[in-house]
Amino acid sequence: MNERLRSINLHKKPNHVAVIMDGNGRWAKSKGMQRVFGHKNALTSIRESVDIASELDIQYLTLYAFSTENWNRPKLEVDTLMNLMVSTLKKELPEFMKKNIKINAIGNLNQLPSNARNTLADIIKKTKNNEKITLTFALSYGSREEIVNTIKKLCKKVVNNQLKIEKIDDKIINSHLYTFNLPDVDLMIRTSGEQRISNFLLWQMAYAELYFTEVLWPDFRKEHFINAIIDYQNRERRFGKTSEQIKVNE
Repeated sequence: MNERLRSINLHKKPNHVAVIMDGNGRWAKSKGMQRVFGHKNALTSIRESVDIASELDIQYLTLYAFSTENWNRPKLEVDTLMNLMVSTLKKELPEFMKKNIKINAIGNLNQLPSNARNTLADIIKKTKNNEKITLTFALSYGSREEIVNTIKKLCKKVVNNQLKIEKIDDKIINSHLYTFNLPDVDLMIRTSGEQRISNFLLWQMAYAELYFTEVLWPDFRKEHFINAIIDYQNRERRFGKTSEQIKVNE
């Protein structure tokens, strides 16, 4: 792994990596266990991803932890996930402080149980001055809902003469999204072999590179994260330009 790590060009690393942490249920089922067993064993993968992102000086890491659609899952699984989040945040706080990790959250957070919501708010407050890496949890998050809410906010401002339609552009829209304090996603990683983005950061991933791996999330380790970064660096990001234009500007 060290050799692979040294092969990474730190001048071409992504600034914002987003991860769809998929495969917990299948991982647990393969071991003859209930789905919640997979969620409980996914914490190591989160820690390793945060550590390697920090080591590579990737400033933003966003994890898709719970979608708006996930509320439709069995109550036992939902309750377990919420309780697991609370206990993990409390347990990991000393590490967040030690490693200079700032915690952030996006989504319809008002839908979270009060205990989860209050714990999350407390951790966000206590880590707000940390600067090494911003770790964002997408909780009760759905990108379509986010965009709809943004449109409603903008419409209300237009109706109340607080904003002119002609002034609405990318920057204005960005400033009204859940992710107003985050840059666009450079690289999206999805585990478990599924190849879709599942209503995750649709606006923010407009020009993101997509990386899919067969590895189930509880088995995802630093070396897998490194593989994704190396794959990212082997791609040519043109943003609508030609290859010749990119080479001239390098």
